[in-house]
Amino acid sequence: MSTVKIRELTKQYGHAQVLRGINLDIKDGQFVVLVGPSGCGKSTLLRMIAGLEEVSSGHIAINERIVNDLPPKERDIAMVFQNYALYPHMTVRDNMAFSLKLRHFPPAEINARVEQVAASLGLTPLLSRYPRQLSGGQRQRVAMGRSVVRQPQVFLFDEPLSNLDAKLRVQMRSEIKQLHQRLHTTTVYVTHDQVEAMTMGDLVVVMRDGVIEQAGDPLSLYDCPANQFVASFLGSPAMNFLPGILQNEGSEIRFADGSSCALHDSRPTRNGGPVVFGIRPEHLHLAASGIPANVLVVEPTGSEMIVMLETTANAGNPLCMVLRQRHHLKPGERIFVQPQTGCEHLFESGSGTRISETQNHFAH
Repeated sequence: MSTVKIRELTKQYGHAQVLRGINLDIKDGQFVVLVGPSGCGKSTLLRMIAGLEEVSSGHIAINERIVNDLPPKERDIAMVFQNYALYPHMTVRDNMAFSLKLRHFPPAEINARVEQVAASLGLTPLLSRYPRQLSGGQRQRVAMGRSVVRQPQVFLFDEPLSNLDAKLRVQMRSEIKQLHQRLHTTTVYVTHDQVEAMTMGDLVVVMRDGVIEQAGDPLSLYDCPANQFVASFLGSPAMNFLPGILQNEGSEIRFADGSSCALHDSRPTRNGGPVVFGIRPEHLHLAASGIPANVLVVEPTGSEMIVMLETTANAGNPLCMVLRQRHHLKPGERIFVQPQTGCEHLFESGSGTRISETQNHFAH
């Protein structure tokens, strides 16, 4: 069993509190992604699990053993950094074997492990090369291989793909996921990229200002975000938010321009109250009537079309609509858009907290 349990974990640098009461259970073999904007505390949390940062209060347990005071080498973890941290004077083979040599493994076992991992990562033809002779993706594979040969209890990844170009990032995402599926090793992965989080994680942990805003499987967070921050952070393009007033016993919402739309679930207790209406760009569609808007920008991507809209319903902020069918829309054109019934999200005006947990009727 390779579990990680974090209880009431805090981290302070002087008067600055970076982490505030973090509680998290990571199951054996789980791939957990810590995601959030810069400065949210995700990398600090990872470094505390690794033993590279001291715990201010609370505790971290790996396999039910509290490791707060253990040095990194005694935690049985392996970490892959953003900058690869390869030894430039060593070949790929020696870089991968180095940690095993330090632990005085028999040469035959070291060689067998290196050969096996190199084959699985496509590194066999590169074993005699030096890091300067490798591409960025190859260096990242070597850094991963160096960790894999150790056969640790837990893998820790700290934004390992941020230095790669877009195409290589997609490829490496898939390779890391496949590696996890083969090894079933408990993995904690830090990224600021919500696409990486959604595509790679079994459990996605969204952080902001040193706290966990929400944790769950990717689609649960996408379909039922706990608040406006999670709703806006997960999804590209981001969710649209429109201020409105509930009417007709909470079965309808009216916007600032006088337009309205029906809600899937009525909320009579909030009738007449201000709320924030959320709708994802792919859940807006063209209609004969609805929210009036002017086309600002049309961005064809090939598989879909991203349309930015100007509307008074959104207090001057543009709306974003994603169309999967091809339409001949032009900037300045007057259109009407309608939210897809059952795909709406309602949030408290001010706090941003989700109002209803009953909206699970998403059509994708």
